[in-house]
Amino acid sequence: MKMSKLFVQTLREFPSDAEVISHKMLVRAGYIRKLTSGVYNYLPLMWRVLKKIENIVREEMDAAGAQELLMPFVQPKELWEESGRWEVYGKELMRLRDRHNREMCLGPTHEEIITSIARDGLKSYKQLPVNLYQIQSKFRDEVRPRFGLLRGREFIMKDAYSFDMTQEGLEKEYANMAQAYTKIFKRCGLNTKMVQSDSGAIGGSVSHEFMVITDTDAGENDVFYCDSCDYSANSNHAVSKLPEVNEGVKLTGDWQTAQIVDTPNTHSIEELCDFLKIPATLIVKTLVYIIDKKPVLALIRGDKQVEETKLMNAFGGNDIRIATAGEIEEMMGVNGFDAAKGFIGPQGLKEYNGYEITVIADETVRDMKNFVIGVNQKDKHGIGYNWDLDVKLPETVTDIRLVEAGELCPQCGKPLKVTRGIEVGNIFQLGTKYSKPMNAVYLDQNGKTQPYIMGCYGIGISRTAAAAVEAHYDEHGIKWPLAIAPYHAIVIPVSTKDEEQMRVANDIYTTLKKHGAEVVIDDRDERAGVKFKDADLIGFPYQIIVGKSIADGNVEFKIRETDEKTAMKPEEAAEVVITAINNL
Repeated sequence: MKMSKLFVQTLREFPSDAEVISHKMLVRAGYIRKLTSGVYNYLPLMWRVLKKIENIVREEMDAAGAQELLMPFVQPKELWEESGRWEVYGKELMRLRDRHNREMCLGPTHEEIITSIARDGLKSYKQLPVNLYQIQSKFRDEVRPRFGLLRGREFIMKDAYSFDMTQEGLEKEYANMAQAYTKIFKRCGLNTKMVQSDSGAIGGSVSHEFMVITDTDAGENDVFYCDSCDYSANSNHAVSKLPEVNEGVKLTGDWQTAQIVDTPNTHSIEELCDFLKIPATLIVKTLVYIIDKKPVLALIRGDKQVEETKLMNAFGGNDIRIATAGEIEEMMGVNGFDAAKGFIGPQGLKEYNGYEITVIADETVRDMKNFVIGVNQKDKHGIGYNWDLDVKLPETVTDIRLVEAGELCPQCGKPLKVTRGIEVGNIFQLGTKYSKPMNAVYLDQNGKTQPYIMGCYGIGISRTAAAAVEAHYDEHGIKWPLAIAPYHAIVIPVSTKDEEQMRVANDIYTTLKKHGAEVVIDDRDERAGVKFKDADLIGFPYQIIVGKSIADGNVEFKIRETDEKTAMKPEEAAEVVITAINNL
């Protein structure tokens, strides 16, 4: 490809609306252009990257025994009603009607469609197990699309679905897919970590995410991991052991008797600790949430934070937010009372919007004694309280706590570390979540109908490309891994007016093409500095620069990943590139 013909327009500045480096670089280097919020045009350079990632995914999925198909992008409401997700999926599901007033949606995922395909086509145990996958555009109407391709509304994804007869069969395929994913991301030049995660709207009992570890702002999730063993988990799934608490407080006198005391202007845990001269570990903190429009109180030890996804899952909901002051006032049955700031407790609250208030406690409060707790009175708290004597311990006591770095690994007891990660793939053990409600069954060896045991396996193709930029860049531009770079190399004659430079450059270009290399020759009548900057910005893995040194029989060979430059013969430079691509 000649640079003068390549459809690419690089920009001098980063786009003003870009927040993360991949968004900035991909727009500035001419890979993508925004069409509307969260929706992007993939320009020729980007499309080449995406197709390479797709091909790697196809090769490894096929090698793992999966079969490719393609399912419709538009899906009928009826299938989503069968699974029970039409009403609960949330506002991210883009709903629409056709000219016959039939309700449909744009596919954010394809569990319902693939289950209907299996229901019609897999009738006997003799046909199992099966793994079917597709690569296709998806659409989720994100409330706040941001970070370019990392959190858009339209995106390209590989999703696979397995159908087995037993849980053991599912676990075997789950491990098979995990191994395939490890190979895929390694081939894409990405260092990933497989971490335990929440299943979210997909559902299922077990799930893991493949996270690209990064220290950039694009890292969406905290990943907790242990250096001493293989434990790692997303923040919404991580657990830890807490060290024993040494309160340092002698609980005598007034603290041995449950009573309500004045605690003026103690709107925060810190203020309450200072006023009562106690550590936060003696306080039961109460937070008020609205989950699926229903009120939920979360109780947790005062020095810890609630992890909202864990709380939402404990309640069995799909949408969570913190309650407003007005909503809390309604629960308290008091108008104009600033109850949201420090005095809420689990007893004596009223219904909200006709719903009883659910109380969920974190495991950190279960064994607390003689603690401090809100009593729903302004400037007052209960002290010396104990469960089931002075206040009822909630029926639901479970892990709703956000893990913190330094807490102890649940497997080996060593301190946990935390880093940022970008999710590029996920795998789920769905079980019968979709097969049972959709009556997707097969006949077993005894002629009895059984629901399929299902798994689900996704890879964000466009997210993987963006994550690769987050992991491989410098201040000058992108440093694409060779396997997914739009082109392997660029040949840059410093002066197109120099006949010898152009002759050598064209010879190298022709040689590389003949041996299967994907190569660009910068034939533009531009200043050398412009050519060099564009080559770095676009991110060609190898640059062969033909300049004045050709008089001595040498060209300059540059490796973009390291910016290492070496003088060598033209044929040697070509051989380095050819050898590298043959080793992919």
